[in-house]
Amino acid sequence: MDELIVIFTFILIISSVALGVGSYIHKNHIRHEERKAELEREKSGAGSTKSDAKIARLEDRVRVLERLATDRKQDLADQIEDLRRLPDADLTQSLRDKA
Repeated sequence: MDELIVIFTFILIISSVALGVGSYIHKNHIRHEERKAELEREKSGAGSTKSDAKIARLEDRVRVLERLATDRKQDLADQIEDLRRLPDADLTQSLRDKA
């Protein structure tokens, strides 16, 4: 009977140590993953201001095109010429001139 108590005590101590070490390793792994995700967010956020400006410019152009497509009372030719005067239209114009 005494041997059984010693065996169970030994198993209890080994289990406690194993759970403690496993918990420590798991906590460090989670901390590492969170830090890695944070660095990825910082890395991807570096070029976001340039992308945001480009997206805003494209959204403005889409709004104008939607207005052109839905509002027939306005003079379409004037609005199309206004679109051609936008900065991005220079590339389109130079491509048209080559054709």
